[in-house]
Amino acid sequence: MAGKSTYLANEILDHILGGADWPRPATVYIALYTAAPTDAGGGTEVSTNNYSRAAVTNNATNFPAASGGAKANGDDITFAVPSGSWGLCTHFGVFDAATTGNLLYWGALSSSQTPTTGNTVKIPTGDLDITED
Repeated sequence: MAGKSTYLANEILDHILGGADWPRPATVYIALYTAAPTDAGGGTEVSTNNYSRAAVTNNATNFPAASGGAKANGDDITFAVPSGSWGLCTHFGVFDAATTGNLLYWGALSSSQTPTTGNTVKIPTGDLDITED
């Protein structure tokens, strides 16, 4: 289960109820965290040893149609290869930019990972689960 950021909740409310239209990002960026963010942001995003957010084209192939109020990734999400330890990654964030930007969704990884030198780091197809309540 994922949380929706306060930023995104406000944008959706404005979009649907009398505010400005909110444009869907063409690309979303998946972040890894060693301490969980909250709806307000925060948390501890990995920031060392060749880490960067994974860019994912925001389309129906990478994020197939929602069903039952839920959506999951349609393909593996692969990160840069670490040049050292990234620590114990327990959570993810979905952003609208490669650096800084706005947190859209966040949640716990279905399996925590401890990326180290030379490992391929990925979130397997179907394991990035986002739900609406």
